[in-house]
Amino acid sequence: MSAENSGQVFRLHSTLELPLETVRDFLNSDPEMPDGIESVDLTRRNNTLILKAIASDNSLSKYTPTAQLKASVTENRVYEEDPDERRGPRWGEEEEEEIPSELVEFAAFKGDRETVLQNSLLQYEMFQVLCDIAREAEKGTLTAITGVDGELEATRIVDGEDRPATIEVVEGRNESKAANNGVNWRDNKFIS
Repeated sequence: MSAENSGQVFRLHSTLELPLETVRDFLNSDPEMPDGIESVDLTRRNNTLILKAIASDNSLSKYTPTAQLKASVTENRVYEEDPDERRGPRWGEEEEEEIPSELVEFAAFKGDRETVLQNSLLQYEMFQVLCDIAREAEKGTLTAITGVDGELEATRIVDGEDRPATIEVVEGRNESKAANNGVNWRDNKFIS
């Protein structure tokens, strides 16, 4: 397949959050990549994680920007035991025991299409990679409307599981009603 898109991503919203180590393990497990992508290059710049598609089409210039996924990296404290379970009254205990915990780096793929999925070359294919990553996440939601071979498709992945999704077309504001209710800037006496 050439690097031309077989599909398009029209809308995308993501609240995915998963340990950075899980993302690395997923990419190191040699997952099956969509047609057009040879591999995914993972780069970290300060608190930003970038997963860039490496095109399998060698005729593309190395300067052609391929699609990439962006995530912010944050550190969260993860407790071995739920601290809320230990909060009740403790009769006879003088000193509160320290709950074992560790700091874990999380990759947060949060935002809309332009924030999470950038550049158009191989964009749909990188969306498929994002769906695979979403299936690894224990927390968060990925919703999208894509077009494949002229057909619209809805995607919804919640807490790592595919869920049913539909596309509903609703009537927006009528153009003539909007014109009647809006401000007529041409004949406005307050503007000279």
